[in-house]
Amino acid sequence: MKIFVMISFFTLMLFGADINWPSDYKAALTQAQKEHKIVYIFVTSDSCRWCRKFASTTLQDETVKQRLKKEFVTLHMSRDQVKIPEQFETKPVPRHYFVDADGKILYSSLGHRSVSSFQAFMDFAEENQEVKLNKETK
Repeated sequence: MKIFVMISFFTLMLFGADINWPSDYKAALTQAQKEHKIVYIFVTSDSCRWCRKFASTTLQDETVKQRLKKEFVTLHMSRDQVKIPEQFETKPVPRHYFVDADGKILYSSLGHRSVSSFQAFMDFAEENQEVKLNKETK
Protein backbone atom coordinates (compact mmCIF):
# COMPACT_ATOMS: atom_id res chain seq x y z
CA MET A 1 0.00 0.00 0.00
CA LYS A 2 2.85 2.39 0.85
CA ILE A 3 4.40 1.87 -2.60
CA PHE A 4 1.04 2.54 -4.28
CA VAL A 5 0.68 5.82 -2.37
CA MET A 6 4.21 6.88 -3.33
CA ILE A 7 3.62 6.04 -7.01
CA SER A 8 0.33 7.92 -6.98
CA PHE A 9 1.91 10.95 -5.33
CA PHE A 10 4.83 11.02 -7.78
CA THR A 11 2.49 10.65 -10.76
CA LEU A 12 0.31 13.48 -9.47
CA MET A 13 3.34 15.75 -9.15
CA LEU A 14 4.44 15.07 -12.71
CA PHE A 15 1.06 15.15 -14.37
CA GLY A 16 -0.05 18.11 -12.31
CA ALA A 17 2.71 20.10 -14.00
CA ASP A 18 0.66 20.83 -17.16
CA ILE A 19 3.28 18.97 -19.18
CA ASN A 20 2.62 15.83 -21.18
CA TRP A 21 4.72 12.99 -19.66
CA PRO A 22 4.34 9.89 -21.85
CA SER A 23 6.67 6.91 -21.39
CA ASP A 24 6.95 5.67 -25.00
CA TYR A 25 10.52 6.33 -26.14
CA LYS A 26 9.98 5.58 -29.84
CA ALA A 27 6.87 7.76 -29.97
CA ALA A 28 8.82 10.61 -28.37
CA LEU A 29 11.55 10.34 -31.01
CA THR A 30 8.93 10.37 -33.76
CA GLN A 31 7.29 13.43 -32.25
CA ALA A 32 10.69 15.15 -31.94
CA GLN A 33 11.38 14.50 -35.63
CA LYS A 34 8.03 15.96 -36.65
CA GLU A 35 8.33 19.01 -34.40
CA HIS A 36 12.12 19.53 -34.81
CA LYS A 37 12.67 19.39 -31.05
CA ILE A 38 14.98 17.77 -28.55
CA VAL A 39 13.62 15.04 -26.24
CA TYR A 40 14.01 15.56 -22.49
CA ILE A 41 13.97 12.20 -20.69
CA PHE A 42 13.39 12.10 -16.94
CA VAL A 43 14.43 8.68 -15.57
CA THR A 44 13.16 7.86 -12.09
CA SER A 45 12.26 5.03 -9.75
CA ASP A 46 9.03 4.73 -7.84
CA SER A 47 10.71 5.06 -4.45
CA CYS A 48 13.20 7.84 -5.24
CA ARG A 49 12.80 10.79 -2.89
CA TRP A 50 15.12 13.02 -4.96
CA CYS A 51 13.01 12.30 -8.03
CA ARG A 52 9.90 13.42 -6.14
CA LYS A 53 11.74 16.50 -4.85
CA PHE A 54 12.83 17.48 -8.37
CA ALA A 55 9.30 16.92 -9.69
CA SER A 56 7.72 18.94 -6.86
CA THR A 57 10.15 21.86 -7.03
CA THR A 58 12.08 22.42 -10.26
CA LEU A 59 9.46 20.91 -12.56
CA GLN A 60 6.77 23.05 -10.90
CA ASP A 61 8.55 26.30 -11.72
CA GLU A 62 6.50 28.19 -14.29
CA THR A 63 9.50 29.18 -16.44
CA VAL A 64 10.69 25.55 -16.56
CA LYS A 65 7.21 24.26 -17.44
CA GLN A 66 6.75 26.80 -20.22
CA ARG A 67 10.17 26.15 -21.69
CA LEU A 68 9.74 22.37 -21.60
CA LYS A 69 6.36 22.62 -23.31
CA LYS A 70 7.60 25.02 -25.98
CA GLU A 71 11.08 23.69 -26.79
CA PHE A 72 11.17 19.98 -25.89
CA VAL A 73 9.33 16.70 -26.21
CA THR A 74 9.09 15.39 -22.64
CA LEU A 75 9.33 11.76 -21.60
CA HIS A 76 9.17 10.15 -18.16
CA MET A 77 10.47 6.63 -17.68
CA SER A 78 10.34 4.94 -14.31
CA ARG A 79 12.84 2.09 -14.21
CA ASP A 80 10.26 0.20 -12.14
CA GLN A 81 7.50 0.47 -14.73
CA VAL A 82 8.92 0.52 -18.27
CA LYS A 83 11.79 -1.05 -20.18
CA ILE A 84 14.36 1.68 -20.61
CA PRO A 85 16.60 1.53 -23.70
CA GLU A 86 20.07 0.19 -22.90
CA GLN A 87 21.89 3.38 -23.85
CA PHE A 88 20.50 5.08 -20.73
CA GLU A 89 21.85 4.49 -17.23
CA THR A 90 19.12 3.78 -14.70
CA LYS A 91 21.04 3.82 -11.42
CA PRO A 92 21.21 6.01 -9.48
CA VAL A 93 18.27 8.31 -10.17
CA PRO A 94 17.00 10.84 -10.97
CA ARG A 95 18.69 10.98 -14.35
CA HIS A 96 18.17 13.57 -17.02
CA TYR A 97 18.85 12.99 -20.69
CA PHE A 98 18.48 15.32 -23.62
CA VAL A 99 18.54 13.45 -26.92
CA ASP A 100 18.07 14.46 -30.52
CA ALA A 101 15.37 12.94 -32.74
CA ASP A 102 17.77 10.12 -33.66
CA GLY A 103 18.26 9.19 -30.01
CA LYS A 104 21.81 10.58 -29.76
CA ILE A 105 22.52 11.88 -26.27
CA LEU A 106 23.24 15.60 -26.41
CA TYR A 107 23.55 16.14 -22.68
CA SER A 108 22.95 14.14 -19.50
CA SER A 109 22.98 14.78 -15.79
CA LEU A 110 22.28 13.06 -12.52
CA GLY A 111 20.39 14.20 -9.45
CA HIS A 112 18.05 16.88 -8.20
CA ARG A 113 18.79 20.29 -9.67
CA SER A 114 17.68 23.82 -8.96
CA VAL A 115 15.74 25.81 -11.52
CA SER A 116 18.84 27.71 -12.66
CA SER A 117 20.89 24.50 -13.02
CA PHE A 118 18.14 22.82 -14.99
CA GLN A 119 17.77 25.88 -17.23
CA ALA A 120 21.53 25.63 -17.89
CA PHE A 121 21.12 21.93 -18.79
CA MET A 122 18.47 22.85 -21.34
CA ASP A 123 20.82 25.50 -22.75
CA PHE A 124 23.68 22.97 -23.04
CA ALA A 125 21.43 20.49 -24.87
CA GLU A 126 20.31 23.13 -27.34
CA GLU A 127 23.88 24.30 -27.90
CA ASN A 128 24.98 20.71 -28.57
CA GLN A 129 22.08 20.30 -31.01
CA GLU A 130 23.16 23.44 -32.87
CA VAL A 131 26.77 22.20 -33.09
CA LYS A 132 25.54 18.88 -34.47
CA LEU A 133 23.35 20.61 -37.08
CA ASN A 134 26.20 22.92 -38.12
CA LYS A 135 28.53 19.95 -38.64
CA GLU A 136 25.91 18.18 -40.77
CA THR A 137 25.40 21.18 -43.06
CA LYS A 138 29.12 21.68 -43.79
